[in-house]
Amino acid sequence: MSVIKTENLSFVYGEGTPFRKVAVDNVDLEIGEGEFIGVIGHTGSGKSTLIQHFNGLLKPTSGSVYIDGERLWDDKARLRAIRFKVGLVFQYPEYQLFEETCYKDIAFGPRNMGLSEEEIDKRVRETARLIGISDAMLEKSPFELSGGQKRRVAIAGVMAMEPKVLILDEPASGLDPKGRAKILGLIREYHKEKKNTVMLVSHSMEDVAKHCSKILVMNNAKVFCYDTPVNVFRRAQELESMGLAVPQVTRVFNRLRAMGCAVDDEVYTVGFGKELIMKALAGRRAEP
Repeated sequence: MSVIKTENLSFVYGEGTPFRKVAVDNVDLEIGEGEFIGVIGHTGSGKSTLIQHFNGLLKPTSGSVYIDGERLWDDKARLRAIRFKVGLVFQYPEYQLFEETCYKDIAFGPRNMGLSEEEIDKRVRETARLIGISDAMLEKSPFELSGGQKRRVAIAGVMAMEPKVLILDEPASGLDPKGRAKILGLIREYHKEKKNTVMLVSHSMEDVAKHCSKILVMNNAKVFCYDTPVNVFRRAQELESMGLAVPQVTRVFNRLRAMGCAVDDEVYTVGFGKELIMKALAGRRAEP
């Protein structure tokens, strides 16, 4: 069953002005429950505009958006409840921290949902565990933390609302390699434990290749493709013509194949590439 569905979805900025721009153009899309989706596209491709339709931040110029079977904007009285089903984490979410303690910041969303204090406490502590925030850290001011820790607290505030769909727009942006790996690893563990739908918007092909089960590629306000990483990265030349690059390890193996080496055409993670090379070397050593 699809948790998000769009039908002929279009959105136009500046309609009726000389600055009119079509940001999303006639998009039909179905995203299933429990999937980990990567969303990629060059700047201006429409990916950020698209995801803002999924929790009603933007209203379609035309077409429809369905969340868990309900059509957004049909009943304004239901809009708030439907929005709680889709959690959206923008870039640099730590800039939105404002409470006295990390606990209070994480509790802010669940409290706005009208939950009991007992349920709020349960969600805060469970989410803190999932995202690697200690009990001692919960009692600290978020402004005492490092950049990576602040980012985790901000993401936890959305996770604690327990949305059916969690959308993260460049969640590792601006972090050092260690912080980047930490954040993405925790998001993957969250997805594995909660088994809900996660959408990761990223410019990093390596990140989406490593973590996502399917990839949505946006180009010129349209869906270029929506498929498995293997099938997406097989279209390397088309992606590069759009200003996107496949993972470096994929380019290496594509080059080896072009030079006549009998290598796999489905390599898009360093781990898999390493495994193939080690097998090849072991086979050569075993030859008489």
